[in-house]
Amino acid sequence: MQLPHPRTGLPFPTPVPPGTGWPGDPATSATAVATSAAAVESLAGAVASLDELDALVSVCRACPRLVEWREEAAAVKRKAFADQPYWGRPAPGWGDAHPRILVVGLAPAAHGANRTGRVFTGDRSGDFLFAALHRGGLANQALCVDAADGLALNDVRVAAAVRCAPPANAPTPAERAACAPWLDAEWRLVRGDVRVVVALGGFAWKVALQMLRRGGEEVAVPAPQFGHLAEATVGAVTLLGCYHPSQQNTFTGKLTPAMMDGVFSRARDLAEL
Repeated sequence: MQLPHPRTGLPFPTPVPPGTGWPGDPATSATAVATSAAAVESLAGAVASLDELDALVSVCRACPRLVEWREEAAAVKRKAFADQPYWGRPAPGWGDAHPRILVVGLAPAAHGANRTGRVFTGDRSGDFLFAALHRGGLANQALCVDAADGLALNDVRVAAAVRCAPPANAPTPAERAACAPWLDAEWRLVRGDVRVVVALGGFAWKVALQMLRRGGEEVAVPAPQFGHLAEATVGAVTLLGCYHPSQQNTFTGKLTPAMMDGVFSRARDLAEL
């Protein structure tokens, strides 16, 4: 049975079963399900394509606390979205299959990507991010509401360090470590094209440095420090810092549209776009 468009709000089992028609669902009922950190490491190490990686990520159940939280959020729902279906599964990376720019964030929001099924989609952080990408010519539109809204990225791929929505936006060290092989696999599959890694926030900056180090790049000691528009050359890529587009930053003016435009203007220059 095919699911309706997400905005219709018709009911369905929680979380969305793989292969039942959710727009952009990369998995099928035959996709292998990782149920432990060891399984994540094994599956991620063997993955051969982004499509395969996205499918595996989207059904991962390696972290019991995160599985319980994301599925509870999808069942209880926020009042504003009570009539809408929720994805309730991990959010894979998405965007250009041959990106010159890789954007790394922290984790899906419980009522953002955990609802829409697409990272940085369905919350104000995503609205801010994709509006900036559109202004910079890196997205075909500013509209970003769900996985069927027609948004496409140009030369950019977006991924999260942790793929499940965590309680209080705070994954534990063990959960971060369990999820890291998914990002490592993503980096292995796109690193030949990427020239710039944009880290959204200090945590993403540290994660990106770890990803690059595990990927075989030499990272300076002491490690480069995060800052807005901070740059660090690591091997063949430039790591570029940006304040996270959280409401805490955008509502207070710590991060303005002009500041984020500056980040992606610099990223375009570094990526020679």
